[in-house]
Amino acid sequence: MSENISKLSGRKGLKNNLFKRLTDIGQQRRIATQTELKTISEEYNLRPSTLYGASTFYEFLTESHLDKKAYVCNGSACLCAGTQPEVRQQLENNFGAENVGSICCLGRCYEGSAFQIEGRNYSGNAITALDENQKNQNHLKTIDYDDGGYHVEQYGARNILTDDYYNSLEACTKSLQAMLVQSKIDTLESIKKSGLRGRGGAGFPTAIKWQSCLDIESDQKYVVCNADEGDPGAFSDRYLLEQQPQRVILGMIVCAYLTGATEGVLYIRGEYPESIEIINRVLEEFREYNLLGVNILSDNKGTDDQSGNQFSDNDKDNFNFDLMVIEGAGAYICGEETALLASIEGRRGEVDVRPPFPTEQGLFKKPTVVNNVETFAAIPTILEMGGKQYSLLGTEKSTGTKLVSLDVGFNRPGIYEVELGTPLTTIVDKLGQGFKQPIKALHIGGPLGGLVPIHKMNDLNLDFECFSEHDFLLGHASVVCIPESMPIIDYLEHLFEFTAAESCGKCFPCRLGSVRGKEMMSQAKAGEQKLDHGLLTDLLDTLERGSLCALGGGLPLPIKNALMYFDEELSPYFSKQIEVRNLI
Repeated sequence: MSENISKLSGRKGLKNNLFKRLTDIGQQRRIATQTELKTISEEYNLRPSTLYGASTFYEFLTESHLDKKAYVCNGSACLCAGTQPEVRQQLENNFGAENVGSICCLGRCYEGSAFQIEGRNYSGNAITALDENQKNQNHLKTIDYDDGGYHVEQYGARNILTDDYYNSLEACTKSLQAMLVQSKIDTLESIKKSGLRGRGGAGFPTAIKWQSCLDIESDQKYVVCNADEGDPGAFSDRYLLEQQPQRVILGMIVCAYLTGATEGVLYIRGEYPESIEIINRVLEEFREYNLLGVNILSDNKGTDDQSGNQFSDNDKDNFNFDLMVIEGAGAYICGEETALLASIEGRRGEVDVRPPFPTEQGLFKKPTVVNNVETFAAIPTILEMGGKQYSLLGTEKSTGTKLVSLDVGFNRPGIYEVELGTPLTTIVDKLGQGFKQPIKALHIGGPLGGLVPIHKMNDLNLDFECFSEHDFLLGHASVVCIPESMPIIDYLEHLFEFTAAESCGKCFPCRLGSVRGKEMMSQAKAGEQKLDHGLLTDLLDTLERGSLCALGGGLPLPIKNALMYFDEELSPYFSKQIEVRNLI
């Protein structure tokens, strides 16, 4: 059934995107009427029930979300900062409790006190100005990058992602011109030599993915940027989208040239309204400079025949590629690549079984490259310096640099570009300048990443292999500080609750297991029923083995880390002593 929906949606293509039709209605602060769903379904030859199922899947399209006036961020960083009860109270005082909802995550992890009003994000001291500014809403402006929001610094031998070179369209033009005079084989070979691995968390070799798409013959291919940065604590993608958008777009153009794609999508989470606005503006600038569209960087910007059809032969003399932004609608699961593609197609954002992989059957069942923001952003500098030189940065297996997001728990929160292999203690003590208060653990890599006790910091370097060897996960390299004052069982309850709220519901282990885990933690906290070690172990094993994707499958890792390293703190909640052996 999903394949039929994909192909029916694909007949209209990206220019008349089904998902955008649904989200456009939501942006009018209302749910779709039955008449509207019937009209749209007839246009796409789909059943109204299919569209109803899709529209009710996404949080931002539901009545319970649309009837609110303000939203409080409930992400992990804000939770650990302890700022949100006061923010909620202030918003409820201004708008009424019934008009205040929750949202996760706004990417303001460096300040805390994050909230959203009328499609704009605020944090830090903005909540204290709410009373005065609410009289004139236009005065309540977003605290931006230049207003002391967060620190950005590069540490190491070479800047790959954080200088301002590509902020110039002239530099972008020069970069593309240099690429177009090279053969595709040489350009792809340079990326292979770089050893670049996907920066979204999985760490899959980028060149292998692109080669896979290139090798498949198809009348249509796509490039998709996964900008659905939903991991609470992470804001590195937001930094790149807002401060380095040209790098991201250039990387996508290079990918399109190498794989033969003619259309692309930046799927940006709806929680990042500023990112969406900036990317749309920069895309227009690229089109004005003939860096996107028909016959990129060619004097001949015509069409191939009098019927008006665009050129389809994607070689260096006739390179056609354009991009569009599709705005997410409040579904963390759409950070998983197959759920993201389902969302673009107008389906429920549910995970698809692999294989086939997206490079074989992706968007509209056509070959598609899906990479995250940071992966694409690294490409221009790799081609500039050469893949071999890039591979000298970092470690043998984890080459290059990585952006690290340090949250509000640090004395100097912000975005840091470091070489992979950098000691974690250097990042914490030298770059972040230590903690604002006593910290018991660091949650690194998002809600599915490793829960690192402070005493383990000395053992870790920031690279994929080192984290894996110590039974942690680097993931997106976001760092959330868990204070000594927070009971670890509260944090575990939060992780189960987050997963239960964000599960797509397609597989039973995740859909039911996350809810059951949350219930177990809540009952143990309330003293209603102690945790049974055997039952909890079975639950985690079922989640890990049976879940379709890394949401349910990855949740057990931080839970197991907590059981291993915080067994003494957790033991009062168990019916008998925790058995820490063979947990990981």
